[in-house]
Amino acid sequence: MTQAIPPITLPPSENPYLEGKWLQERLLRWLDAEFIPETVNHKIAQRAAQIFVRQRMEGENDLGSLVIAIVTEMQAFDFSKSFYGEFAIANAVSDLLLESLGIDKCCGQ
Repeated sequence: MTQAIPPITLPPSENPYLEGKWLQERLLRWLDAEFIPETVNHKIAQRAAQIFVRQRMEGENDLGSLVIAIVTEMQAFDFSKSFYGEFAIANAVSDLLLESLGIDKCCGQ
């Protein structure tokens, strides 16, 4: 019988703005490294970080819920000048957060 994957919970945020700054910088580096550096990458990283900070300020600690919030809210972002979309951004945020927690993004360990 298969077991459900347990949720991943971030520690409560002590400084959501600092977390947001970290996420914005890391996400921008990831965006620029994946394809080519684009001007729009700054706006993408900034918007994703804003969503993340607001969610954390509201007390959201569940990684899955944070990813869903980013996907949902990034749907309103104009990705027409980018190689990316809302799912790629949310997945990248998830990977960066897992990495920061020392969790292998491949296998959840």
